[in-house]
Amino acid sequence: MSGKGRVLVAMSGGVDSTVSAVMLKEQGYDVIGITMKTWDYHRSGGNDGKETGCCTVESMNDARQIAVRHGFKHFIVDIRDEFGDWVIDRFIEDYTSGRTPNPCVLCNTHIKWAALLRRADDLGCDYIATGHYANVREENGRYVISKGWDHNKDQSYALWGVSQEHLARTIFPLGSYRKTEIRQMAEDYGLLNVANKPDSYEICFIPDNDYHRFLNDKVDGLEEQVKGGKFVDKHGNIIGEHKGYPYYTIGQRRGLKLALGRPVYVTNIDAKNNVITVGEKEDLIQTTCRAKEVNMVKYDRVPGGEMEITGKIRYNDAGAMGVLRRTGDDEIEVEFPAGREAITPGQAVVCYEGDDVVAGGWIHKVNVDHGELVDA
Repeated sequence: MSGKGRVLVAMSGGVDSTVSAVMLKEQGYDVIGITMKTWDYHRSGGNDGKETGCCTVESMNDARQIAVRHGFKHFIVDIRDEFGDWVIDRFIEDYTSGRTPNPCVLCNTHIKWAALLRRADDLGCDYIATGHYANVREENGRYVISKGWDHNKDQSYALWGVSQEHLARTIFPLGSYRKTEIRQMAEDYGLLNVANKPDSYEICFIPDNDYHRFLNDKVDGLEEQVKGGKFVDKHGNIIGEHKGYPYYTIGQRRGLKLALGRPVYVTNIDAKNNVITVGEKEDLIQTTCRAKEVNMVKYDRVPGGEMEITGKIRYNDAGAMGVLRRTGDDEIEVEFPAGREAITPGQAVVCYEGDDVVAGGWIHKVNVDHGELVDA
């Protein structure tokens, strides 16, 4: 084993994870590559059954070939059962409960890190590494996630749920690089088959990005069960009929098929009664949310009981100033004095101090119509 230790690198076959593995090998680590099979792509529907996205057979072969060429071992591990139990089931449960899920965060929190570390222990690895654009450091006895230097590619939002125990053994080789530098590095390393691979934006188990088709495939009779729901305005007046509450998200404007002479947006989803409330853009503005299943990152508790933070309420959110409070053993409250548009149950709220992740949790309450906080 090399002096720097042995590291298990998650390799999807894309440019980021490939460069991570080769970079660590060049730096003197004893590298082992691993590709995780999460889903039966040929059974996922859409795209005429073609495999697309990460961790397909083609991507697995790319990862294996690169490992052979650069002289390190590579393994493929089947985690379809774990992935289905945690990620797929939660995804379906959220949508059928009127929430909008974030499966990538679930995967990182409950599947990817746990699965990697189990295999790392089996293979005698000291560390695990991924191609995420983020950083981790030890400070005051805690492991702190911070934003990647390339803020356009920063993935710290999707990592808020990773535990301290797991962060202690995590390396993010790309945290201090920009995406353009990584593509150039791939060319310099001779990784021409991955250097210009496009980034994958779709959810890995929905390669055609058609959530409606996926839900209908997975839940028998769903379309029939939920059709004929009512659109109402904020006063409760019925203004139309919709195709079923699971097929809509907070903030949605397109595809409502309401001829009102003005644009309207989904402002609330009542799954129990199959009712969708729509309103004006300003009706999407809310000031407060609460989140559960909290993970404290930079601190083990909120300093002083409350602190000023920058809060992100979705992956591509630029963030806004807010106040973080701890309201229970497993709950935080985030108040945005200037208001935020379309705070969405099922998504995560992630709180930052500068570039550092302070805490995150799953949004479950919002103050609808600026009133009291209600379960969503």
